[in-house]
This record gives sequence, C-alpha cells and structure tokens, in this order.
Amino acid sequence: MPHQPTRTTLLVLCSALLLTLVAINWSPLLTLDEDVARTTHRWAVRDRGLTQTFRVLTDWVWDPVTMRLLCAGVALWLVWKRAAWWTALWLLVTCAVAAVVQQAVKAGVARPRPVWPDPVDSARYAAFPSGHAMTATVVCGLLLWLIRQHGVRGPRWYGAVALAVVSVLGVGLTRIWLGVHWFSDVLGGWLFGALVVACAVLVHERHRRSRVRA
Repeated sequence: MPHQPTRTTLLVLCSALLLTLVAINWSPLLTLDEDVARTTHRWAVRDRGLTQTFRVLTDWVWDPVTMRLLCAGVALWLVWKRAAWWTALWLLVTCAVAAVVQQAVKAGVARPRPVWPDPVDSARYAAFPSGHAMTATVVCGLLLWLIRQHGVRGPRWYGAVALAVVSVLGVGLTRIWLGVHWFSDVLGGWLFGALVVACAVLVHERHRRSRVRA
C-alpha cells in the first residue's frame, strides 16, 4: 500500500486538530454540536418508536462488547481454519489498544455529555470520543481489510463494505439521536478508529515484509 503512510499522516493531523478544538472548547464547534443535539433530541422525544429501535441497535447490535466479541470470534476462526496465529494476535491486540486509547483520551479531555431535562437514554464516562463509534470503526475496518487480503471480491466484497458502512455510520447516528454524545464526539470516534486501523495495517504489512525477506 504505497499511499498508506500518507493516509495515516492525514488521519493523525485530522484527529489532532479535532482533539485540540474540543479541548479548547472552540466556539463554532460547540455551537454546531449544540444545534445538532437540540434538533435530534427533539426528534427522539417525539418519535419514541424509532428511539426504542435505536436503543436496541446501540445496546445490542453495535455495542462495543458485541463488536469486540465479533473480533474475538474472527481471531479464533483464523487460528482454527488457517493457523494464522500472528494475524489473530494482531487483531486482538489492536482492539485492546483501541480500547486503551479511547479511555485515555476520554480521561484526558473529560468532556461532559449532553444533559437533558427529559433524557431518552443515559451513558457513563466522558463524552469524547464516542466509544461506540470508535470501536465499530476499528472492528469493521480491520475485518474489511482482512476480507480483502483473503481474496474476497465481487458481490460478497460489496456486501461486506455496505454492512460495515451501515454499522459505522448507524452507530454514530444512534449515539447522537439518543442524546448521549455530541456530533464531534462521534466524529472523533470515527477519526481515532480509522487512525488505529491505519497504524495496525502498517504494522501488519511491515511484519509480512520482514517475514518475506527472512
């Protein structure tokens, strides 16, 4: 992947910029967050049926625990089916690193979550970045990369991409809709997640090249 380092550098810059703007409480970003939050919360209160559906999706389908279990299942499959011990370990370690980075940034920024007089859902810990958005991005990104490496093409590839895109965008939408995250929290989750995937791919590619040379 000749352009991978360039993409990684771009993700570093975008993630650092957003982190800085959130940390300094940049007024235009706060205004955007509040406008989006007020609008989506009004919709969430009005449409209880859709809100309940989003709660099920965010708590059970796209929940970080579910995503990490999916990753663990794929790692076990790699070991059982192809004896790919290093790739399986790489997959699990990347997910663990993503969780550590997520919690470290949350603790460092300590951004409060939205507060509503009539909340439709609740969440713990600091707001930035969204753990749901970041975990979904990491898991879906890693699995898509692995699928591509294993030669999946055509309709199956496009189906996997569509499922991943729906999951990553969908979980971000649910977190904003349910009023537990600001828009920039979700954007931060996507950016940090993509950065973790990009760095992990670089590590995997370097390991593979070193094995070929050996």
